[in-house]
Amino acid sequence: MIEPSPVPADTAVPSDTAAQAAAVRDRLLAEVAALPPLPGVYRYFDSNGTVLYVGKARSLKKRVASYFQKDHGGSRIGHMVGRIARMETTVVRTEAEALLLENNLIKTLNPKFNILFRDDKSYPYLKITGARTSGNEGDSLSTRFPRVAYYRGAVDRKHRYFGPYPGAWAVKESIQLIQKVFRLRTCEDTVFANRSRPCLLYQIHRCTAPCVGFIQAEDYARDVSHAERFLLGETQEVLDDLQGRMMAHAESLEFEKAADLRNQISALSRVLHQQSVETSSLTTSDKDVDILAVRVQGGRACVNLAMVRGGRHLGDRAYFPAHVEDATALAEAEDDAPTQPVEVQVLEAFIAQHYLGNAVPFLLVLSHAVDKALIEMLSAQSGTRVSAQHQPREQRRIWLEMADKGAQIALARLLAEEGSQRERTRALAEALQLDVESLDQLRIECFDISHTAGESTQASCVVFENHQMQNAQYRRYNIAGITGGDDYAAMRQVLTRRYGKIAEALAAQAQEGVAPGEGGGKLRMPDLVLVDGGKGQVSMAREVFTALGLDLSLIVGVEKGEGRKVGLEELVFADGRPKVYLGHDSAALMLVAQIRDEAHRFAITGMRARRASVRTGGSKLEEIPGVGPKKRARLLQRFGGARGVANASVDELCGVEGISRQLAEEIYRALH
Repeated sequence: MIEPSPVPADTAVPSDTAAQAAAVRDRLLAEVAALPPLPGVYRYFDSNGTVLYVGKARSLKKRVASYFQKDHGGSRIGHMVGRIARMETTVVRTEAEALLLENNLIKTLNPKFNILFRDDKSYPYLKITGARTSGNEGDSLSTRFPRVAYYRGAVDRKHRYFGPYPGAWAVKESIQLIQKVFRLRTCEDTVFANRSRPCLLYQIHRCTAPCVGFIQAEDYARDVSHAERFLLGETQEVLDDLQGRMMAHAESLEFEKAADLRNQISALSRVLHQQSVETSSLTTSDKDVDILAVRVQGGRACVNLAMVRGGRHLGDRAYFPAHVEDATALAEAEDDAPTQPVEVQVLEAFIAQHYLGNAVPFLLVLSHAVDKALIEMLSAQSGTRVSAQHQPREQRRIWLEMADKGAQIALARLLAEEGSQRERTRALAEALQLDVESLDQLRIECFDISHTAGESTQASCVVFENHQMQNAQYRRYNIAGITGGDDYAAMRQVLTRRYGKIAEALAAQAQEGVAPGEGGGKLRMPDLVLVDGGKGQVSMAREVFTALGLDLSLIVGVEKGEGRKVGLEELVFADGRPKVYLGHDSAALMLVAQIRDEAHRFAITGMRARRASVRTGGSKLEEIPGVGPKKRARLLQRFGGARGVANASVDELCGVEGISRQLAEEIYRALH
């Protein structure tokens, strides 16, 4: 049974609150009793509807009951169980289906107590355009002469893709190798189709200039085929083919062609010599391999993923999961599940989340053994046989040792950075005497205004929480209806828009007798509001907060010091406290400067993008049906730019050649 949390003797618990807790507890126990002893997935939610935990079970009844049949006290699992307001379960046919559904839900719901890897971006690929087309004489030039390019996004059947690669640098390095050895073009189709003479890449022997007919389509197609085979790891076959062709040209006394092939062989040999992996000794299964090494220390974990593609080691990339301690504590409390080392739990979570929906190589070399059911699920998902090995030999052992060392270094760097950042957070909280329960929950929001001589005014809001900048919570605000260059009015507008709804919610809670911070909801006031400016901006912020009924002690202005020198900044308070100079070597000032500079950077980049859009306006004109390149050029030339086009009347637009009245009305509507 669920035992109520102990309550100090001097603390009174409202009877209605106790009754509600008891009702929730009874309902959950009734739902647990009704669960079937079948495989499935369960989800726990708190009173706000936030997902707390997603888990799988061989027997739903036994697994879920294990959470509620013990008194977990003040442990992590006790804290989580105390927050459960409702649960959902899904029955499946097999454990494999449960594993698949569990990780789909983890990626979708981002629960607070699961090991969670951020899937922040897709992996890049190397693309050879049009490589899957016929290459017939009737095809366009760009189709007959494919280009090699960097690509990130969804793949299709029209082109040939190689990868994925661990980062953009690995793709660009491979493109440079292909340029040196096979001399394929990299220019855009629009440039390629309009060349009248070869470019610099031809002069430095990085392209064969197919744009001006310096190479036949058949010879270029052979180079493309060699490049593809090289990327697939068939380097020896490529060398044998090149050597055979070179000897054939030499016997036919075609010495110039033989010399070109000799140079190509030399370039390819140098590339292979420079590689850290001896490709000639690799087996077919070693052509595409992912190496995964995990390290755990200080409550943090790192999974280092190294990639081998086409027999070439392309580098590695480190991943740092969230909620490791919470998730491992919950796993230990599950009675029917065997206890696994933390490293294995982290590695299995990464494999399940990372490869779900992504390409899986034939072989995974692992630092720890994982559940065979997980590998079987990957095989079923990918439609190919996936193997896993955790005690490799020879070359695979070298790869794993490299990956493990990389994980160790990356984790040590992370812990050092987090330790430094925690010290900065603590120093700022002490310097400003901030009253916060946990430094991990300290939330700071910083505002900055940016414009160019009053044009394209934009405000930025950046967020610092959990000892780091929270990029996903950044916001930009387009400022309108003010005099150009009036930073005070811009600050008034952005603060009102940012905190107006929060102030209304807090006022409503006060009327209902709910204490601030209770009652749920995503609206929350930060613990500190930084504004980039001195007394003027702070005075404006004070007026806004006074009108909204918010706490003035939250507002702090960052005022430039004497000569606007970095390190001499002073903090200005809205509640009347005297200015504070923290010192140029203060950890607190370093944190304030970091947040202030990030707000400035975010505002500047947004303002420049908006200004460019306003000045050129090309994108809006391009989106109007019936306005092609020629008509767009005539409009811009006639009115001196996009702003002139936007200011023109329908009758003035009709005066441009090729613009009918109906089209002029469409243009006018699109730009207003």
